[in-house]
Amino acid sequence: MLKKKKFNLDLLNDFWSIAKLYWFSEQKWRARGLLLLVIVLLATFTVFNLFLTNQRAEFISALSAQDSDRFWRSIIEFFGTVVVAVPFVSSYSFVRQKLSIFWRRWMTHSFMKSYLGDRSFYKISYDQEIDNPDQRIAQDIKSFTDQSLNFLVIILNAIFQLFGFSALLWSISKPLVFFVVIYAVAGTVITTGVFGKVLVGINFEQLKREANFRFGLIRVRENAESIAFYGGEKQELQQANNLFTDVFDNFNRLIKWQLYLDIFRNSYDFITFALPSLIIGPRVLSGELEIGVITQAGTAFAIILSSLTLIVSQLDRLTEFAAGINRLSTFSAAIESPPEVPEGESTINTVGNYGLALEHLTLKTPNYQRTLVRDISLEIPSGNGLLIMGASGSGKSSILRAIAGLWNSGTGAIYRPKLNEILFLPQKPYMVLGSLRQQLLYPQTNLDISDVEIQQVLERVNLPELAKRFGGLDAVENWSQVLSVGEQQRVAFARLFLTKPNYVILDEATSALDVPSEELLYQQLQGTSTTFISVGHRPTLKNYHQQLLEITANESWQLKAITT
Repeated sequence: MLKKKKFNLDLLNDFWSIAKLYWFSEQKWRARGLLLLVIVLLATFTVFNLFLTNQRAEFISALSAQDSDRFWRSIIEFFGTVVVAVPFVSSYSFVRQKLSIFWRRWMTHSFMKSYLGDRSFYKISYDQEIDNPDQRIAQDIKSFTDQSLNFLVIILNAIFQLFGFSALLWSISKPLVFFVVIYAVAGTVITTGVFGKVLVGINFEQLKREANFRFGLIRVRENAESIAFYGGEKQELQQANNLFTDVFDNFNRLIKWQLYLDIFRNSYDFITFALPSLIIGPRVLSGELEIGVITQAGTAFAIILSSLTLIVSQLDRLTEFAAGINRLSTFSAAIESPPEVPEGESTINTVGNYGLALEHLTLKTPNYQRTLVRDISLEIPSGNGLLIMGASGSGKSSILRAIAGLWNSGTGAIYRPKLNEILFLPQKPYMVLGSLRQQLLYPQTNLDISDVEIQQVLERVNLPELAKRFGGLDAVENWSQVLSVGEQQRVAFARLFLTKPNYVILDEATSALDVPSEELLYQQLQGTSTTFISVGHRPTLKNYHQQLLEITANESWQLKAITT
C-alpha cells in the first residue's frame, strides 16, 4: 500500500527531491534572480507594514491627546507611505506569479519528457499505485509550484515580521513577548498532534477520488458510441454515481475534521483579541503608556502570533500540499525507476540486429504470475511474412509486445532492429490529435512527402475521397469519431505505405475489413520489401505469409512453412 506522508523528514526529503531539479537546472539563474527579487519586495513590504503600524498608533495617540498638528502630520505621512508602498506590493504579486509559471513550465516539460520517454507511460499502466497520471502532470504540478512559493513567502514574511515586530513588542512589554511564544507553541503542538496526521490522509484520498470521478466521465466521452450501441447508459450512470459517492463521502469526512479544526482555531484566535489589553491595560490606565500603544501592541501581538503559528493557521492547506507532494514523489519515482524484477526471475535479452529472430524465448506476464509460451526459437527471413495464430489468450499479441520491447518478463533473447525501423499496426489504430496529414505520416514528423503522393496512397488503400471529404490534408477533426474502425485500419495501412518501414507488426490489423479489402492491402504489402509479422484468426491470412507459428493454450508452439 502507498504510505501517506505526515509532517516529517521524509516529506521534506520528497519535497526537496522534486523542487531542487528546477533550482539547479539550466534556468537556475533566472529562477534565483526572480526569487531574490521576491524576497527583496517582501522585505520592503514588511518595512512599510511596520511603519504604517507605528503611524496608526501615532494618529490615535494624537486624537487622544487632542493634538491637531500631530494628528494631521501623522495622517499625511500615513497616506504618503501608502502611495509609495502600493507599486511595491503590486510588483511583488506579479513577480511571484511569473516565477510560479516559469517553474511550472519547466517541471511540466521535465515530467512529460520522462513520462513519454523510454515508454514509461506504458510501464506505469501496470502499476496499480500510480492512478491518474494526467492529473498529476496537469494539476498536481501546478499546485506544487503555486503552493511551494506561497508557503515560502508566508514563511519569509513570518520571519521578517517576527523580527520587526518582536523588537516593537519587546519595547512595550517583555511579559507579553514571553506569553505569545508559549501560547504559539501550545497551539502548534495541539494542531499537529490532533488534526495534522488525520487531514493529510483525508486530503490524499480526496485528490485520488476526484481524479477517479473525472476519469470515469472521460471514459464515457471517449466510448460514447460503444455505450450507445450497448444501451449501457444505466450502468454507466450507476458507475458515475458510485464514483461521485466516493468523492461525496470523503469530502464530508474532510469538512467534518475541518469543522473541528476551525472550532479550535477560531477559539484560539478570538482569545488573542483581548490578551494584549489585559496585560498592558493597567499600565495605560495608570498613565504610564499612551492609549495608542494598545493598538500598537495589539497589532504587534497579532502579527507575531501569526508568524509563530503558521501550522495552526495553514494546516488545511499544508495537509493538501503534503498529499500533492506524495503524489508527485511516487509518480516521479515510478517514471524514473526501472520496474522491479522479483527475486529468482529474469528479463528477456534484447539484442540489436539487422534481422528479426527469437532464440529460446520463454515469455511471462509482466507480473511473472503466468507463463504464456515457452522456448520459442525462429528466424524471419528478410522480406518474408510470419503469421501467428492460436486461441484467444494463448499469448499471440504478447509475443508482439515482447518484440516491440513493451514486455520483457521471461528468458531467452530477441534479435531485432532498432524500434524506429518497426511500425506497429494494432487492431484499433491510434488516431492522433491533429490534421489528416499528421494522421497519415504518424509517427514520423520530418517526412517530406508531396500531396500528390499522399493522395496516390489513399487511393491504394481505397480511401480516394477522404481528403476531399474533410476539406484537404490539413483539416483537423476528431478522427477516432469521424472515421469508422474500418477506415481507421485503412489509414493505418496508408501510414505503412507512406513511411515505408523495414519491419511492420500487424495485430488483427484488418479485423474490421472484408476479405477482398484485406486481400487488396496484404497483396500491396507483399509487393514491398518490408518484413512483417501478423496476428489473426482468418484462414485467408495464410495466403500472404511464408511461415505459420501456432500457439496453444498449454505454453507449447509449432512452426510450419506455408505452402500455397
